[in-house]
Amino acid sequence: MIDQDQSCHDLAADFQDVRALSEQICEPLAVEDYGLQAMVETSPLKWHLAHTTWFFETFVLKPFLPGYTSFHPGYEQLFNSYYNSLGSPHPREQRHLLSRPTVAEVYDYRRAVNRRILELLDSSRCPPQARSRIELGLHHEQQHQELMLTDLKYNFAQNPLQPCYRPAQRPALHVSGLGFKPQAGGVLWIGHDPDLEFGFDNEGPRHQVLVHPFALADRLITNGEYLEFIQDGGYSRPELWLSDGWSRALNQHWQHPLYWQHHGSEILEFTLHGLQPLLPELPVTHVSYYEADAFARWSGARLCTEFEWESVANQTMVPRGLPDFGWFHPAATAPTLSHPQQLFDETWQWTQSAYAPYPGYRATAGVLGEYNGKFMCNQQVLRGSSCVTPAGHSRASYRNFFYPHDRWQFTGIRLARDV
Repeated sequence: MIDQDQSCHDLAADFQDVRALSEQICEPLAVEDYGLQAMVETSPLKWHLAHTTWFFETFVLKPFLPGYTSFHPGYEQLFNSYYNSLGSPHPREQRHLLSRPTVAEVYDYRRAVNRRILELLDSSRCPPQARSRIELGLHHEQQHQELMLTDLKYNFAQNPLQPCYRPAQRPALHVSGLGFKPQAGGVLWIGHDPDLEFGFDNEGPRHQVLVHPFALADRLITNGEYLEFIQDGGYSRPELWLSDGWSRALNQHWQHPLYWQHHGSEILEFTLHGLQPLLPELPVTHVSYYEADAFARWSGARLCTEFEWESVANQTMVPRGLPDFGWFHPAATAPTLSHPQQLFDETWQWTQSAYAPYPGYRATAGVLGEYNGKFMCNQQVLRGSSCVTPAGHSRASYRNFFYPHDRWQFTGIRLARDV
């Protein structure tokens, strides 16, 4: 819940900032770019812009603004993602066929809904439950802002012209040898503390877990280290792989991370800044859980559990700065003697933990209960945040989740060891 002392004025400012960022992400695009959907798992950016607007219209304006009528009745189905309680969503794999509404009409839709949300916040008719849903909607839109960039990257990567989303200067390269920081473990509190900040329902209830002593790598695995795994036959050694992963790697002809390309003797990597030389110092990214697990076995280590990761992240300052629109790729960093680095802002980190409910978990009541709970099956938990996670959207208790074969997100590798 939102702090009841937070003014509607503050929430209105947050609303305008988040909504503006989605449109800022789209500024470099041509109108033809808005409709791309190269695989079922991605969505056109036009759809993202409309769906996040649909969320505010459906869950805030309709129940809380007296006399409100839909901007367009057809949008109720077109831009519903997976809320089956509200009817049959338009098929996900057909979102790229929606040439209408046009991009201009989607922006009209956003402006109209924005105006009515701000009208609600500026009135005496905005109850606490409406403010809570607006806050949820803002975090929901931040999730989609990250998806907008990862989906666009995948879509652009299918184009032989290797389009550049934004030009960029390469960041400074600092990296040292991989080390492991011992952690005492113990009976630890895990999960979101509702008294501190916003959290999704899947981050709670807060509860205690037993964590045995372990050691956590002080940084992420780099491209150079992953290349050693490849050169040692990592993709041709079944003893390193989980059975499902080995089958997937064979069937999909995996030989390297998703966006690596061999050009003669040179390895290049497709990025949101176009095709770039593979830099060995940068964190490896766009690997599946299966690849991360195989690399961990090859290196004589393992992936950490989500509880191990959170116990360390709870001792770390979570970044709150503004997003860096100059660099949309993981960056290198020099480890310190104090604690592990790169827990946030570079890549999501696969854990060996299955995405399942915490003890005592109850999904949010009503239609919004479909937000997280129904996906708690056959997926793995990722922790941290990535180079395209919006500012203010990272926290130690955040539980991201994807299927173990997924590779199009900015997913990376952090190792752990038993002590």
